[in-house]
Amino acid sequence: MENNESIIVGLDIGTTKISVMIGRKDQFGKLDILGMGKAISGGVLRGIVANIDKTVESIKIAVEEAEQKSGIEINEVYIGIAGQHIKSLQHRGEMVRDDIENEITFSDMEKLRENMFKLVTVPGEEVIHVIPQEYTVDGEDGIQDPKGMSGIKLEANFHIITAQMAAVRNILRCVKKAGLEPKELTLEPMASALATLDDDELNEGVALVDIGGGTTDVAIFLDGIIRHTAVIPFGGNIITKDIKTGLSILEKQAELLKVKFGSAMHTSDQDNVMVSIPGLRGRDPKEISIKNLAEIIGARMKEIIDLVYHEIKVSGFENKLMTGIVLTGGGSQLRALPQLVSYITGKDVRLGLPNEHLGKESHGKVTSPMYSTGVGLVLKGFEDLVQEDTPTTPQSIPKSIGALGRLKKLLEEFFEEDVT
Repeated sequence: MENNESIIVGLDIGTTKISVMIGRKDQFGKLDILGMGKAISGGVLRGIVANIDKTVESIKIAVEEAEQKSGIEINEVYIGIAGQHIKSLQHRGEMVRDDIENEITFSDMEKLRENMFKLVTVPGEEVIHVIPQEYTVDGEDGIQDPKGMSGIKLEANFHIITAQMAAVRNILRCVKKAGLEPKELTLEPMASALATLDDDELNEGVALVDIGGGTTDVAIFLDGIIRHTAVIPFGGNIITKDIKTGLSILEKQAELLKVKFGSAMHTSDQDNVMVSIPGLRGRDPKEISIKNLAEIIGARMKEIIDLVYHEIKVSGFENKLMTGIVLTGGGSQLRALPQLVSYITGKDVRLGLPNEHLGKESHGKVTSPMYSTGVGLVLKGFEDLVQEDTPTTPQSIPKSIGALGRLKKLLEEFFEEDVT
């Protein structure tokens, strides 16, 4: 950034919108959003770039708006990555140490973690995140930080996240063509978690459900570590399409109805409420029942929540979510959605707003859950700055949210190519 290293820019490339956030830390360590820009996302489908030119154009529009509002020129960006191609798996790694006399060091832990990047994956996929869960030293398990212990055999459970490199490269290509330098790639639900969850939730067990336009991301945290991730290929856009089809209206009318009158559950006071939609080209206005609208939305929303609940069950952490479920993302703004999620899952549910770390100057600007990822990407940038300035500690590994060494190598290889 122009003569100011302490300014971070987050770029959220979503299915519905592309948003840019420019932030810096105030004197209290809180985040100030200096400028924000957004544009309709025309070239992204379920988190994957489907049209390079349209996506580049949308990025440029969003960047220009953010630059005008802040007066800051944007060069480097922290990018969010999501989409159906993101997969996760659990894997156990082990190594036998040569020297029993010396204690286990950070480099031993790092060597074990680096081995996970060599896992054989489906052709075209690469490991982008390796997150240690817990360690075992000579058969003694449940160890969070084995540094300083004695032992020959060091084992660990890892949460591994893979991505399709073609999808990653297309995102990078768009960013480069828009005249920006990608600084780091971060899994979007991890960024959203930084913006919306507090330490108690991260430690005591929580499921973050980020409902976007094209996909719904699920991330489960316990003991400050991400334990499970999943991407469900449905989001707010499919609800709009259901309304359009069910009521035989235009897509823009369906979106407007969803935002203004939509609800995930219908109540008895809506039974006889009607909304009138202007007719097309001289046709009569159309009367829409609010009860019908709620039933259409509720049917699809129940399907999405059932899929989310299935992911929570298969993760094995269903009974460890002491703080329940946090909903965020643009699709989480539907009326009565927390009540519906609570009814289906039996968990405590709250709406996650990206104001956990914001200074008071920024509170009014980005209070909508649709900006959780953007704010989280800026926070991720500051987290990286702190890690660069201080020696890495083993404790920072499980806490660390972001693709580390291996992805940087892949990025460097990519940047050697001419992408203009």
